[in-house]
Amino acid sequence: MSETTFLARLRDSPGAGKLTAIRFAGQFGDGLFQAALSGAILFNPERESNPAAIAAGFAVLLVPYSVIGPFAGAMLDRWDRRAVVLWANVLRIVLIAVTATLLCVGGGETPLLLLALTTVGLSRFVLAGVSASLPHVVRTEWLVPMNSLLATIGSGFAAAGAGAAVGIIGYVGAGDFGSGMAVAAAASGSIVGTVAAARFARRSLGPETLPERGDHGAMKAAVDIAHGLGSGAVAVWRSPTVTAAMTGIGAHRIVFGVDTLVMVLILRETTSSSLPGGLAGFGIAVGATAAGMFVAALLTPFVLPRFGRVRSIMVALAAAAIVQVTFINTLTQTSLLIGAFLLGVAGQTIKLTGDASMQTEIDDDHRGRVFALQDTVFNIFFVAALAVAAFVVGPDTTDLAGETSAHVVVLAGAAVYLVGVVAILRR
Repeated sequence: MSETTFLARLRDSPGAGKLTAIRFAGQFGDGLFQAALSGAILFNPERESNPAAIAAGFAVLLVPYSVIGPFAGAMLDRWDRRAVVLWANVLRIVLIAVTATLLCVGGGETPLLLLALTTVGLSRFVLAGVSASLPHVVRTEWLVPMNSLLATIGSGFAAAGAGAAVGIIGYVGAGDFGSGMAVAAAASGSIVGTVAAARFARRSLGPETLPERGDHGAMKAAVDIAHGLGSGAVAVWRSPTVTAAMTGIGAHRIVFGVDTLVMVLILRETTSSSLPGGLAGFGIAVGATAAGMFVAALLTPFVLPRFGRVRSIMVALAAAAIVQVTFINTLTQTSLLIGAFLLGVAGQTIKLTGDASMQTEIDDDHRGRVFALQDTVFNIFFVAALAVAAFVVGPDTTDLAGETSAHVVVLAGAAVYLVGVVAILRR
C-alpha cells in the first residue's frame, strides 16, 4: 500500500485516523518510556544497579506482555473498548508522572519497578484495544494491508521514541534527573491517545454486546484461555518437528537472557571503550543482533530445502554453542558485538524454521494457541535465565572478564544449546 493510498484510506474510513493516532502515539510513548527506564536502571551512574536490579528491570519490560497478553483479548471482548483505551491512557499519564517524580527525587528501586510494571502492563491493553477496534473503523477488505502497514510504521514510532529517550538523557545527563525527564516526556504519547480516544462515541469501538451486570463470563474466558494454552502444548508435543522447533527456540531464549545480562554488565565497565557506554552502546549491540536476524531472513529460504527443518535447527544450535564458547566467552566488547551478530543469525534461523513448522504442521484450531504459548513461555524463560545469571554472577562484579562466575554462566549457555541438540535427537 503506497503512502498516498494509506492517507486516502485514513480519510475515507471514519475513525481510522483517530485510532491510528492512538496506536502511533502509544508506541512512541512506550518506546520512550522503556528506553528511559532502561537508562534509569541499567546505565545510571547514580544508582549503579547490581545484576539483580538489571534482571528486575528486564522483567518489568517483558513480563506484562507475556502474562497479560494472552488474557487482554478476553477482557476486551467483555468491556467497552473505547473506555478501556481512554482510561488506560489516563492512568498511564498519572503513573508516568509519578514515576518521573520518583526518579527525579532519587526514590527507591522497588516502588519504581512496581510503577513501571503497571505502566507497561497498561500499554498492552491500549495496543490490544486498538487492534481489536480496527474492524469498526476500517473496511473488511482493507484490514490485512492496514494491519501490515500499521505494524511496520508503529515499530518505527517505537524506535523513534527510544531514540528520543537516548537524546534527552544524553542532553540532560545520565543520572536520575535525566532519566526522570525522559520518562516524563513519555506521557506525550498517552496525552495524544487520551484526546483521540475521547473523540469516539461510547461503545463505537465494540464489542457489539456487553455482558449483563453480575455476569462472570470474563472469568470463564480467562479460564478458557489458560486451558487453550495447555491444549496448545499438547499439539506441540504431537508434532516432532514443532517440538524440535520449540526446543530450539526455548534454548536460544534461555542463552539470550544470559548474554543480555553479560552485555549490559560489560557496557557498564570503564576499562574498555571499543563501544560507546550506556544506552548508545546497548543500541549498537541490539543493531548487531538485528543485522544477524536480517541475514538469517535472507539465508533461511535457501537453507531449509537443503537441510530440512529439524536438521537446520540442530545445525543452528550447534553453531550457536560454538559462538558462545569462542566469541561470547572472551567477554570483551568487540567479541560480544561479533557474537551478537552471529547469534542473531543462528537464533533467527531457528525462529523462522519454527514459525514455518507451526504454520504448516499445527491445525488452524490450535495454531493461535501455540503461538501465544510460544510468546508467553519463552519471554518468561528469558527473564528467568537472566535472573539466574544475575544470582550466579553476584552483586559486586566490576571486571567481568576476570570473574570465574561470568565464564561459568556463559559456558552454561553453550551447554544449554547442546542439550537442545541432544533433546531433539532423542525426540
